This record gives sequence, C-alpha cells and structure tokens, in this order.
Amino acid sequence: MKIPIEAALTLLHESTYGTLATNSSQLPGYPYATVVPYVLDESHCPVLYISALAEHTKNLLTDPRVSLSVVQPGATDVQATARLTWVADAEKHEATPAFLARYFRYEPGSEQLLDLDFMFFRLNPKRIRFIGGIGRMGWLEEPEWKALTRLPAADEALLVDEVSAVLPGRARVLGIDHYGIDYELAGQRQRQALPGVTLCLETVKEAARALAAKLE
Repeated sequence: MKIPIEAALTLLHESTYGTLATNSSQLPGYPYATVVPYVLDESHCPVLYISALAEHTKNLLTDPRVSLSVVQPGATDVQATARLTWVADAEKHEATPAFLARYFRYEPGSEQLLDLDFMFFRLNPKRIRFIGGIGRMGWLEEPEWKALTRLPAADEALLVDEVSAVLPGRARVLGIDHYGIDYELAGQRQRQALPGVTLCLETVKEAARALAAKLE
C-alpha cells in the first residue's frame, strides 16, 4: 500500500517520545527497549539526547542498528491508531548552536543536562514502517525521506520569531518546517499543517494568522 509521507511526518511531529529498541550488549541477540524523547532536525530525522551511562546508549555505541517506535499521542486503541517504526542507524550528532536552540524549544527541561554526560545521536533512516490503522500500512524508503524539503536553521529562527509575534501568548511556537508549524498549547504539542504552500515569510504569517483566529 502506498503510504503518504506527510502522514508519517505529521505523526513524528505530533509525538514527543518513542520506544527505542537497541541490540543488547549484555544479552546478545535480545532487543532492549526503552522510552526516550526525541526532536526532529531540519532533515526531519529524530535526534536523541541520551546519557553515556544509559544501557541503550552503551548498546548503540556497540551496535548502531536501532529502531524507534512512535504511536499517535492520546491513543486508546493502538490497533486502530497511527503508528510507525523508524528503522535506522544511530550516529553521534555534533549539535550546532542553531540546533541546540531548536532542540531546547521542544525540550526545555533538557537544557539543564548540558554539563552532564549526555550526547546527541541522530537516527539515519533505512526504512520506515507506517501503519495508519487496521489494513492501512506500508513501507517508506530512505530516498523518499531524504527527498523531503528542508528549511535551513537560520530561516526557521526568523519564522519562529515572526509567528510567535502573531499567535496568542498562551501558544508557544516550537518549530517550523516546510510542512507545518509545531506549537505547544496548554502543555500539549499541536501541529498546524502547511499543505501545498510555497514557503516564504508571508505565506507562513498568513497561516499563523489563521491559526491565531482559531485559537481565540
């Protein structure tokens, strides 16, 4: 079944955490699964911020082959809801100041970990299995994901400032990419899609004004 890539992208943006499966170094051949937060980078790939002491970190440093399972937030029937498995190679990620700013907008509580033994790892996709519900499933391939349009960090920072000035104060802008605006409202992550938009300042501000009107 052909899967719309936007559905998988939206799910990754709306979720705040996933279940990371690594290959156990203590029990070879057995998967080791644990829940971790993640933030997407400008290439739309999950980036983890994890402690060197954690079992899953030791595992992926030994064997970088991992998977990340993500489920639609608030799901009550997991068989009928959207979910995906991101099969990937984990690679240590050298965070730029621009990426740090983006990461800590999404995960502000993680900033206090900067002086500890935490490291960033980017999950480079091999294949993505998306399930939209019962009978709706399929694979997305690495080249499809790499073909997604990227928004440079400097452009995103400008747009975040502009959109923040338009939205009501109770909505906090987290990030913007070519396909949508991520924001937090009443402690819940939300996403405003930008379907079919040629991304520029005015089109994003127009979408932000429409969102602001909806939130009033």
